[in-house]
Amino acid sequence: MAEPIRQLAGLAPGDLDDALLTSNEPVVLRGLAARWPLVKAGLASQRCASDYLRRYYRGDQVIALLGRPEIGGRFFYNEDLSGFNFDSVRTSLASVLEELDARRADAQPPAIYVGSTEIDACLPGLRSENDLGLGARQPYVSIWLGNRTRIAPHYDLPDNIAVVAAGRRRFTLFPPNQLDNLYIGPLDFTPAGQPISMVDLHKPDLQRFPRFAEAQKHALTAELGPGDAIFIPSMWWHHVEALDPFNILVNYWWRQSPSYMDTPTNALMLALLTVRDLPPAQRAAWRDIFLHYVFDADGSEAAHMPAAARRVLAPLDDTMARTLRSQILNRINR
Repeated sequence: MAEPIRQLAGLAPGDLDDALLTSNEPVVLRGLAARWPLVKAGLASQRCASDYLRRYYRGDQVIALLGRPEIGGRFFYNEDLSGFNFDSVRTSLASVLEELDARRADAQPPAIYVGSTEIDACLPGLRSENDLGLGARQPYVSIWLGNRTRIAPHYDLPDNIAVVAAGRRRFTLFPPNQLDNLYIGPLDFTPAGQPISMVDLHKPDLQRFPRFAEAQKHALTAELGPGDAIFIPSMWWHHVEALDPFNILVNYWWRQSPSYMDTPTNALMLALLTVRDLPPAQRAAWRDIFLHYVFDADGSEAAHMPAAARRVLAPLDDTMARTLRSQILNRINR
């Protein structure tokens, strides 16, 4: 039922302009990395792709997630949300590649997944032949690999370009305004760092999660093959499904905000600690304060003061951000 994601074709690394990279709408970039040697190796065979990665591997350990065959590749919570349905182990990338090869023909293999692993640390030199070139941006570049796995809908703060280097992946996206309809799980206890939707997209339980029917009306989807990429804007919910026995993905994360800005998740957690449980009238007053100073801020809220007196109400720079962070930490630790 999901609508297809808008597509562009014919672009090559280096062709991505600011209009695309600052967009608030997702787009599939067909064939963006088709000329990568890693993509060509994956099209030749799983062994060729594995051997290509081994050329750059220097032995650092990675974190692998391992799930029993019965989870069907869906990395998630256990039944009562007291833990997870998988184990996390530290191992070598070479061992993971060997296990993926050994399990390729299994009808019901265990789920094997290596999540976000920094390429420059784990596979130094790989980007010299396989990169997008994002200009002045300095993205965090990661590799992901495994067999048939599913990652529940979640959002990321940075903007994201994900490149399918081997295998096929299906992306299902929901805009940020569908938060209320996605039935998000715990904020402070998550399988991989980000809060996730509790809905199983393969078999959504609309009796338990009735509002998900509304989220489905806003869903966007695309299936990507080797060399294809997708731009996912900040805060868009995305479900990622690897469709083949062997899959490699390379992704690029970057933020449009200055590096001195902290993650807004810190503000959310502090608001839960300090605002959420206030009496209703006080909470309403604080809503107005947040609107005035944060969400509706346009500079007029401090225009009546001399510029030198505006301090944190003036545009922040690295020095003021450090001062403000220190003040916050001092107050929390009293």
